[in-house]
Amino acid sequence: MAAAGRGFEDPPADVLAEAAAAFGLLASPARLHIVWALAQGESDVTGLAERVGGALPAVSQHLTKLKLAGLVRSRREGRRQVYFVDDPDVVDVVRLTVDRLTDRAAPADAPARRLRGL
Repeated sequence: MAAAGRGFEDPPADVLAEAAAAFGLLASPARLHIVWALAQGESDVTGLAERVGGALPAVSQHLTKLKLAGLVRSRREGRRQVYFVDDPDVVDVVRLTVDRLTDRAAPADAPARRLRGL
């Protein structure tokens, strides 16, 4: 791969496609909320549905997509499936993004944001 302007090499096309697919899955507020919740600790589908305010079948479908993409894993505990995020990098990206956007939306920033719109 050719080196970019700052000494970084461009990733292969298949890596970019895989990253875009992962970001595409996280572009859904419901799936992002599920990953956020699982970044705080593991849960079964019932607990996740209660936490994110979604219907059980919808949360289950989101979990299936996240699992197929490798963003979420699960294990069986008796009769229930327990879901978790096993990749610390995914947790870091989600936490960093949500934390940054939360900081930007903080009331202390409100006057400065209003001025920028003038």
